[in-house]
Amino acid sequence: MSSRPPASPPAQGSRLLLLSLLLLGTVPGPRPGSAFYLPGLAPVNFCAEEKSNECKADIELFVNRLDSVESVLPYEYTAFDFCQASEGKRPSENLGQVLFGERIEPSPYKFTFNKKETCKLVCTKTYNTEKAEGKQKLDFLKKSMLLNYQHHWIVDNMPVTWCYEVEDSQKFCNPGFPIGCYITDKGHAKDACVISSEFHERDTFYIFNHVDIKIYYHVVETGSMGARLVAAKLEPKSFKHTHIDKPDCSGPAMDISNKASGEIKIAYTYSISFEEEKNIRWASRWDYILESMPHTHIQWFSIMNSLVIVLFLSGMVAMIMLRTLHKDIARYNQMDSTEDAQEEFGWKLVHGDIFRPPRKGMLLSVFLGSGTQILIMTFVTLFFACLGFLSPANRGALMTCAVVLWVLLGTPAGYVAARFYKSFGGEKWKTNVLLTSFLCPGIVFADFFIMNLILWGEGSSAAIPFGTLVAILALWFCISVPLTFIGAYFGFKKNAIEHPVRTNQIPRQIPEQSFYTKPLPGIIMGGILPFGCIFIQLFFILNSIWSHQMYYMFGFLFLVFIILVITCSEATILLCYFHLCAEDYHWQWRSFLTSGFTAVLLPDIRHTLLLLQTADHGDSKYNPVLRLYYDNGFDLLPFYRNNWLLCMLLVCYQNIQCGESGLKKPSVSS
Repeated sequence: MSSRPPASPPAQGSRLLLLSLLLLGTVPGPRPGSAFYLPGLAPVNFCAEEKSNECKADIELFVNRLDSVESVLPYEYTAFDFCQASEGKRPSENLGQVLFGERIEPSPYKFTFNKKETCKLVCTKTYNTEKAEGKQKLDFLKKSMLLNYQHHWIVDNMPVTWCYEVEDSQKFCNPGFPIGCYITDKGHAKDACVISSEFHERDTFYIFNHVDIKIYYHVVETGSMGARLVAAKLEPKSFKHTHIDKPDCSGPAMDISNKASGEIKIAYTYSISFEEEKNIRWASRWDYILESMPHTHIQWFSIMNSLVIVLFLSGMVAMIMLRTLHKDIARYNQMDSTEDAQEEFGWKLVHGDIFRPPRKGMLLSVFLGSGTQILIMTFVTLFFACLGFLSPANRGALMTCAVVLWVLLGTPAGYVAARFYKSFGGEKWKTNVLLTSFLCPGIVFADFFIMNLILWGEGSSAAIPFGTLVAILALWFCISVPLTFIGAYFGFKKNAIEHPVRTNQIPRQIPEQSFYTKPLPGIIMGGILPFGCIFIQLFFILNSIWSHQMYYMFGFLFLVFIILVITCSEATILLCYFHLCAEDYHWQWRSFLTSGFTAVLLPDIRHTLLLLQTADHGDSKYNPVLRLYYDNGFDLLPFYRNNWLLCMLLVCYQNIQCGESGLKKPSVSS
């Protein structure tokens, strides 16, 4: 298993949330100290015997999607042949949860507060390999264990964690646990099979069909009754029960040979116990999970690295502004004669062309409007996240907030695009408004829709339901587009931006440029500096998404975001000055692309992570894109026949061939 040293200081996410709630004030009620809570984040009291609305006796366990670090495709719990709940209401999911592919469902595991259960049978699953349906379900289960798919269970809106020791006796708490593990035909233990010496048979799968659950609670010290759950931990185990009807949770591990045939029965059981925890309060119950998340000291290293770059650029900009620019202006002011005034040099030579409208001014104004919309959305979202309103406990809130803000910020986008387009001398205001409303969002939605079609074809829970797509389109067309039109109306209504100097009628000829003042090298150099400020933070964000972890260090992220904005501004000013001194007055697109090139470097990091992920498989004969899909798609799902769209997207290598019969793949054991 991979080791992760925990973060140094305790996590502050839930404490920031509590502090922000206290600042908002309290709501008057019958009991003293009753506070205001965000929807869905209020504590729930439990007691041994249910007493009306004061406390609950039954504890509900919900199951979420199953995912894997070796696959980008998550799947719903019902896609696997596990025990299903006979009854139960599926909790409602917000927009952010749906977009992130979360699918929370009721489970067949039912508990009563403070009631201990030992080796209780949930259900028994039977697979007959001689029948096509049984063999298909068993192969699907094997492949999910081979790819290390993880369960994600939820109790009282809190993940059920699997805590185990890693290097240096440090404890890591994983908010998920594997379906099972696999011993290769060479006797190599993969993933969770390293936790027990009982897993030793070659070319064999071991399924975790039993869980020992321990729930920790804290007795409420105020006037309310009952206790509050502060932690839920489990330990997955594997038992081949001697008597399936009356399991005793003893005996050897539940093994499934890769070459097994006939009838195979798997009994799923659980044990549960309760323990009072006096040192953990409800407000800080997430801390033990977050403490073993990404390393805080490396985050501070990222901040210091970024600050050094900012200080360097600030010094450069200050030197140019205070020395060079100040000297130039002072020299021009001291000129007495007309002959001296004609001896212009440097950036002063292009003062008559500096405000000449750029080529493709329509497109530039549209990009500036959309960029303003995204910039404000990012700032406000991170600000709310720092206050704790978008904590991991409030599932899907981060994405929901971002989408809603983007929709409501159509007015600034339309206003900025209209103002710049009018200053460029543009007259096609209708085209400008339509492009601002549909160009950038349309490109993103088209890419999103194509990827969603692929996920639909694969049956993944990451595929957005049709109803949600209609809702997103309704938000776009019915709210964002009208607001963009309103912003454009006010932008075109205002007078054009007045330039301090007149523009010459005849464009000045641009002299031959040196290498570093040419467009492409300047844009690349300008994009690398801001990227150096954020690449460490970006690594943690992408790693949390790829590894299905919770990202909670929004304070770090917000600080890095501010540093990024400052660095982009300073790098753009610096390079723009160099270009003007080289008598190149085409500065508008360069200024936009200089900082914008930072975004071009993001796919490079993503592809690097993908290559590293591919290298971990130890299988160099696959193209990374092909290997990624090969691990995720056709091997894992039965719905692969005649899928020509995906077949065209793949590169055919060696033993995987595209042809009339579809994709041919090796068996699970290979």
